[in-house]
Amino acid sequence: MINFPRNLTVGIQKFLERRLMELKRNEKELKETKEREGDVDDQVEHFENQVKANFIQKQVVQIRKALTRLKLGKYGICERCGQMIDTDRLAINPETTICMKCAQEDEK
Repeated sequence: MINFPRNLTVGIQKFLERRLMELKRNEKELKETKEREGDVDDQVEHFENQVKANFIQKQVVQIRKALTRLKLGKYGICERCGQMIDTDRLAINPETTICMKCAQEDEK
């Protein structure tokens, strides 16, 4: 098992928590946009907001998973294969919980 230095994990945790708050704020703003009866543009805007809200919800779940893995001491370990996630991947996408190999298998 890998143990990232505490000063690194604290920074990652703070970043993820800030990102989570930002996403929740964005999600709230989208939900506050009332569905309007009206023209096609209004309907398209409503559909786009639904797509954005779904994307945000998926990101929220992923960040919560990463935060949980941080607390359990499993951050940086692929939840599928148990191998270490490349640190470059984590630097780009700190909320990831799967390695590149497993992510590529999902895309097949």
